[in-house]
Amino acid sequence: MSFHISQHERGGAVVLELSGRFVLGEPVEQFRAVLEELLGQGKNRIALDMRKVDYIDSSALGCLVMAHTKVTRAGGAMSMFGLNEKGLELLVITKLATIFRIGATETDAINLLFPDRTAKSFDILEFVRKHWGETAGGGS
Repeated sequence: MSFHISQHERGGAVVLELSGRFVLGEPVEQFRAVLEELLGQGKNRIALDMRKVDYIDSSALGCLVMAHTKVTRAGGAMSMFGLNEKGLELLVITKLATIFRIGATETDAINLLFPDRTAKSFDILEFVRKHWGETAGGGS
């Protein structure tokens, strides 16, 4: 499956819908170009829809870190939602889940971009308990 990015605006933010394998090469370059274009237009509140991303390699992960830094330096914020289990696990293992704003839904991801809005953020502890076993007193 080839990589594709589409976008729409909602709630004062740009939502980038990513689909396919987010890997070194054309996908990373395409993402960087879209990000630069948005920042050049003064659009610095960006939510990434990851529901159709089936794989993220280390280069794409580095690209996401770079994007987070650029957007923050531009006075904005970046969030994401819809990561599959492997994507979430990757962010937890690399401790990037503590840096990225991860929403449960598109609405939550958009609201995480604005400090005056309420949104449900990704719960790392809940994820770990669910996927890597319960802690003492928590069950099996």
